[in-house]
Amino acid sequence: MIQRMQPLPLPLEGITVVAVEQAVSAPFATRQLADLGARVVKVERIDGGDFARGYDTAAAGLASHFVWCNRGKESIALDLKDPRGLAVVRRLVEGADVFVQNLAQGAAARLGLDAATLCAAHPRLIAVDISGYGASGPYADKRAYDMLVQCEAGLVSVTGTPGQPVKAGIPAADIAAAMYAFSGVLAALVRRGTTGRGGPVEVSMLEALAEWMGHPLHHAMHGGTPPARTGLAHAVIAPYDAYPTADGSRVLLSVQNDREWRRLAEQVLGRQELGTDPAYATNAARVTNRERTDALVGGALAVLTADEAVARLEEAGIACARLRDVREVAEHPQLAARDRWREVDSPVGPLRALLPPVGLPGGGEAPMGAVPALGQHTETLLRAVGMTDDEIVALRRDGVTA
Repeated sequence: MIQRMQPLPLPLEGITVVAVEQAVSAPFATRQLADLGARVVKVERIDGGDFARGYDTAAAGLASHFVWCNRGKESIALDLKDPRGLAVVRRLVEGADVFVQNLAQGAAARLGLDAATLCAAHPRLIAVDISGYGASGPYADKRAYDMLVQCEAGLVSVTGTPGQPVKAGIPAADIAAAMYAFSGVLAALVRRGTTGRGGPVEVSMLEALAEWMGHPLHHAMHGGTPPARTGLAHAVIAPYDAYPTADGSRVLLSVQNDREWRRLAEQVLGRQELGTDPAYATNAARVTNRERTDALVGGALAVLTADEAVARLEEAGIACARLRDVREVAEHPQLAARDRWREVDSPVGPLRALLPPVGLPGGGEAPMGAVPALGQHTETLLRAVGMTDDEIVALRRDGVTA
């Protein structure tokens, strides 16, 4: 008899997370935890909740940032300036494994919700402080928004064209901080499993994004010059750019070594002699003669459709891609072929969402829970921490909860 293996549980089943969070960095971090099976309780303000709820109405009436970062959570709306609202959070924390906050610098400490305070009171708790610039230093109290941190971390200086620096089109500083907070929680849970103790986790947006700047930083610090802004081109490799095709699309290609250049010259450009021409035979020569190199490649692709260009490049073993817009990504054939799309419930009905990129074969699929309405789970959570009907009525009457 062949025994059928029981599916593995989600890694964070049984873990409870309480988050006093807003915008992107903390909500995106805790969504990763929810996707792995954790129960995430999101504490929101009573006057509108997480302010990311109001960024736009693009997702069928909901804010696209909020839908992206907050599926699978339970929402409780509380006034933390009222001692009774703060007491509810403290009671929630008593039953939690993880606490995450990204309030303005100093706000959590004033409420007694900073990591150091909470971990001193609850030794098994893992408490995460996410800040813009860290808890000390001259920038500690400086307001930190994603674009500002992108500038302070130097990302904008290496992104864009020679004449125009630009910020990344996604909230890179927020995402960097979120992913380090996520991995920090996972590491702390492993440590707690061996020591029985939790502890603080600290992440700043600046330090997270500065780490992502590793290549340009090391290039500049250790004898090189800061990489130039080159648009879609590569600062030190050629050809490596996007080239227009006959049907109005753009195809990118990357030649990583001189062997690939010789294949490109023979099989795509139809100019075998370019493979050994001293003006093009080495990457250094091609970078020196970038304009002429790009003109040769661009001329060959300009008479082909995007489909023809990609087919010819792939046949020659040259790495290539299409320059897709966001709508095209939503219909990407690879994502469709791998069945990466699901529907998640929300206050406005089902919405498409991608499965999380971490796959765990042999276990259950990510739960992809609903996007919560503001305060949707308030009453349930108040009862769960032992509040009576009269106490709940009083909190609602006095505007402490919604």
